[in-house]
Amino acid sequence: MHSDPTQPRTITALRYGDPIYHPAPVQQPVLLPADIPPGVEWVTLPNGMCTLAYTHPQHPPTTQPEPVHRPEPIPRWARTTALLAPTIGGGIAAAGFGISYAAPGVLAMAEALWAAVALIAAGALAPLLLRTARGTGGRGAAPVQHVTQHISASGMFGRATGTLNNR
Repeated sequence: MHSDPTQPRTITALRYGDPIYHPAPVQQPVLLPADIPPGVEWVTLPNGMCTLAYTHPQHPPTTQPEPVHRPEPIPRWARTTALLAPTIGGGIAAAGFGISYAAPGVLAMAEALWAAVALIAAGALAPLLLRTARGTGGRGAAPVQHVTQHISASGMFGRATGTLNNR
């Protein structure tokens, strides 16, 4: 195979895998439908190429409507308890708050009550002590003196007048 000497001689280099000169055959893997994982399907892109892609699962429309879940009514005792719980809790909190503010006054009131008890006791015992003191003094009984007083007033804001009689 001799070439014509009058023709220019061209040298071509062999470049395997070059997509322009010598495209190398590419073996596409064969995927069986069982090998494709769920959620992946063959799709055709707008340029016409087929590829695997993740897809959203499409559920067939149900012919039966889903049953409407109607909540059960709340029992009356549960509603009453739920309404009373914060009320009772708030009342207890208010009572504690009031007691904390009233504690100094309650202590002062306790001392005032003891003073009142002492006054009542002194008032009850004083006549007894006076009678015993008179009886032991050796004097005769003093004459009993009667005082009568008559007061009269006319109207709510009228001036009161009165007389005093000593016998």
